[in-house]
Amino acid sequence: MKKLLPVLMALTMTAAALSGCGKNAAETASETTVAETSETVTETAETKGTAEDSAAETPLADDSADNKSEADNYTLKIGSLKGPTSMGLVHMMDRAEKGEAEGSYDFTMVTAADELLGKMVKGDLDIALVPANMASIIFNKTNQGVKAIDINTLGVLYVVSSDDSIKTIGDLKGKTVYLTGKGTTPDYALQHLLQANGLTTDDVTLEYKSEAAEVAAVLKGTEGAVGLLPQPFVTAAIAQNEALQMVLDLTKEWDSVADEEGGSLVTGVTICRTEVLEEHPEAVAAFLAEHKKSADFANTNVAEAAELVAAAGIIEKAPVAAKAIPYCSITYIDGEEMASMLGGYLKVLFDMDPATVGGTLPTDDFYYLPK
Repeated sequence: MKKLLPVLMALTMTAAALSGCGKNAAETASETTVAETSETVTETAETKGTAEDSAAETPLADDSADNKSEADNYTLKIGSLKGPTSMGLVHMMDRAEKGEAEGSYDFTMVTAADELLGKMVKGDLDIALVPANMASIIFNKTNQGVKAIDINTLGVLYVVSSDDSIKTIGDLKGKTVYLTGKGTTPDYALQHLLQANGLTTDDVTLEYKSEAAEVAAVLKGTEGAVGLLPQPFVTAAIAQNEALQMVLDLTKEWDSVADEEGGSLVTGVTICRTEVLEEHPEAVAAFLAEHKKSADFANTNVAEAAELVAAAGIIEKAPVAAKAIPYCSITYIDGEEMASMLGGYLKVLFDMDPATVGGTLPTDDFYYLPK
């Protein structure tokens, strides 16, 4: 336990994403389920897609300062959360710091999603990497003043246990599942999957904890316990208890029950202020190209990316980051595919509780589909 605590404490800031503010004082909403308030919402959730299914072999440009484009004429102010969304940016951040990036960027990394909400609403940021549902909330709060330009992380939630008899969601019947607070992303995602598999909370006992570290502690101290955790807490917990394993990937479970309009389990979305898109399209285009390369780098150069993640203070130790990255679902998805996946996901949240997406679903012009 002494070895586990420092790791969990180091990851607590990263995992703030799965606990946040909600419809009232008792219920909270997290990374992908932030309710329409400006109370603290923090990031944890992190993504689906392993390195093998989220990383396209895109060659990394080796642009020098002498070869920069006109995108340099405008410096984009970019905000991200201290977690998987920023992990997909670290190569881009490193290149920018070295003066090797094609565009000009000013990066800000925060620990609470509501900080990004406030900065975007006030216009202090041009681009922000935010929880998927918060993107919809900001769209509504700013009178359609932002657009979703890409998906940066998919699902990062896993059911973890030493009970290897759990193969499907149906196998959770009669069991107790420990997870972070009621009204958070894990809660909504799990309840959606229970319902889709013909189960209710009468069939599965949901035991809520205030933070992921508490769930990890239960898993370590209780044989056969079942927990729902986000990355990188999953990696940390398994590293400290060899009996634990990821028995269910909620992203795969979500995809297995989704219809054509059901989207996917989306964690992080990149949004841009509409006026910036209109006034500086070249700068945004450069950002998107470099964001894709940076996400690909994280998935195809895990050891190097892990060093950058540790250097950025996102995860304290590079070895832990290296183990977590393949399961953090870092990705880059834009265009029609983004609109389909994100739109379907937001519709599921809206049907469960409209407040999670800001009261109304975003209109079609929320999705940036460049010609």
